[in-house]
Amino acid sequence: MSQQVPAVDILFLHETGDSYQVVARKNRGRVFQGRLELKETNAGPRPGRFRRMQGTSEEPRSPDEFVDLARNASRIRISQQTSRAARNELQEMLDGYQLNAAVVRTCRYCASGGRYSPITDETAIKTDREQICPDCAVEELERELSYKGQFTSSAQDRLEELLLEVQDLDRIVDLLSGQLDPDLTKFDVISATVDDVDPVTTTELDLHPRLKAMTESRFSSLLPVQSLSVRNGLLEAEDQLVVSATATGKTLVGELAGIDRALKGKGKLLFLVPLVALANQKHEDFTQQYAELGLDVTIRVGASRIADSGSQFDPSADVIVGTYEGIDHALRTGKNLGDVGTVVIDEVHTLKEQERGHRLDGLISRLKYYCEQRARSTHHGGYDGAQWIYLSATVGNPEWLAGRLKARVIEFEERPIPIERHVTFADGQEKLRLENRLVKRAFDQQSSKGYRGQTIIFTNSRRRCHTISRKLQYDSAPYHAGLDYKKRKQVESKFLDQELSAVVTTAALAAGVDFPASQVIFDSLAMGIEWLSVQEFSQMLGRAGRPDYHDRGTVYMLIEPDCTYHNSMEMTEDEVAFKLLKGEMEDVRNVYDEAAAVEETLANITVGGKSAKRLNDRMLGEIDTTRAIGKLLEWEFIDGLEPTPLGRVVTRHFLSPDDAFRLLDGIRSGLTPYEIIAEQELAEQEL
Repeated sequence: MSQQVPAVDILFLHETGDSYQVVARKNRGRVFQGRLELKETNAGPRPGRFRRMQGTSEEPRSPDEFVDLARNASRIRISQQTSRAARNELQEMLDGYQLNAAVVRTCRYCASGGRYSPITDETAIKTDREQICPDCAVEELERELSYKGQFTSSAQDRLEELLLEVQDLDRIVDLLSGQLDPDLTKFDVISATVDDVDPVTTTELDLHPRLKAMTESRFSSLLPVQSLSVRNGLLEAEDQLVVSATATGKTLVGELAGIDRALKGKGKLLFLVPLVALANQKHEDFTQQYAELGLDVTIRVGASRIADSGSQFDPSADVIVGTYEGIDHALRTGKNLGDVGTVVIDEVHTLKEQERGHRLDGLISRLKYYCEQRARSTHHGGYDGAQWIYLSATVGNPEWLAGRLKARVIEFEERPIPIERHVTFADGQEKLRLENRLVKRAFDQQSSKGYRGQTIIFTNSRRRCHTISRKLQYDSAPYHAGLDYKKRKQVESKFLDQELSAVVTTAALAAGVDFPASQVIFDSLAMGIEWLSVQEFSQMLGRAGRPDYHDRGTVYMLIEPDCTYHNSMEMTEDEVAFKLLKGEMEDVRNVYDEAAAVEETLANITVGGKSAKRLNDRMLGEIDTTRAIGKLLEWEFIDGLEPTPLGRVVTRHFLSPDDAFRLLDGIRSGLTPYEIIAEQELAEQEL
């Protein structure tokens, strides 16, 4: 007997073998799923066997129930995937009951699973010579991703976004296999922007005659950021925070002020950088440039590394290039640096780094104290202290930082040519293959200015630099701090002469690499065992494209899903990639834990004695001086406001309290020096 059949919105019919899938929907939900077989009669095809499907079970129903279901349906739809003969058979059967049906494009995957999913040109996703609905396409993509390994939600979201955009599942799957489809790999384009700045001519500059002659011989006018700086008091001893993109000429701002003051007898130039490699490079450059002006240039990169530089540190030199730690070590050990006329702090956004930020913050406070004390000395009546120039490509909160540093902001945003940013996924071996293809593709093309495309590849280790360079078919070279000066200069010269298709360098040397490359490839998003920050990433990608050489810059990020380079890394490479691409410049804010507060207070006591609280209060990060002094007294690092012999050892070796106690425990336990070092490294790995 036929049962009572409710009214339904849609009755959907789809051919499956020798029968038809029947789906009834009401209010967007499925209320019935069954299977229908037709039989031939004198009146034409009519319902034969009819079964209701519930899970894996089938319940026989009366063929009349199908007729009632069809009559109670607002609309009857037949899938386009149903063969033409079967469609004709269904339509003839429905005509016998004076019922009309329309043929619709649907997702075959859905139809086979008993779901009604109409698709249109706007929603259909191509795959394997057919079209399916977005939901099924996403399921298929997730299945492919599971074969490839672990993809984080960030990477999966990006791929699903691309899938819905290009509506082609096969192209997305090809992307997972290292295909370089530019429509899919392109993440965005950073547009070209040019600020209109009236340039200052070099003939206008009020410089020492020897420096003026050198400057005029090199160029006729200053670059925009340099012009802004000069117009805002650079040569009148105004302290400045200069924020401008990579390769816009910030370094010369510091040089003009410092070399001019040195030649005029207003004190030496201290040019400070975060890394030994950068200090070595600046020392070489400054020695070449300024020796002819009669200036002595020396380098200070830390007590344990002075001999490595090839020249003994000369505190009486006119120009001192140093690392933050090198100069801080000189202050902590009471070295006389003479009259300091200009302090240039390059990469000042290092202040935000968790490990090194508090040390740079403390160094600035201690160096200011040194200069102030020097100026107050009755023996140096002609010395009026130092001018401070802070340089950075990227600071999220320049006004706040400049206010705390008591400097004027000089901010210049310019991108002379656009940069295309691309993202694709690859493991370590696939990266090598892709890098070779990308380097060849760029070098085989020529810009409208007549230059071949050349590439900088950034990776996270010197060994990887050599591995990549060996795998590239076109001539290339590794370039890192482990190479001697002569070798690095040879690489630079060959690149400028377009004899090299690429240089492969470490992220750690990114700030010092100044090659006119059209393309930057990120083989890794790590700097050693730490992920790149948004600032570092922005600075490195800014190396792509020069207006005098190229029409645009291109950046490729080769991302290995679920990859980390050290067990201390909390995020994976694909998570970091989208954080960097979408992230905003991080603010320089400093919150110090007890260990950092104690370490800086000890250093400030060592340098400033009773003035330690004043030095603490001037730092960006807030320090509870009373509490820090209490801890130093408890641990016997100080006696009154003087460091004990133990305290002096701790501060001159930049030891945190935990490091100091671990070394002391090792000594008291009778461990050998090698065992103590092993214990220290093990403790660092467990952090």
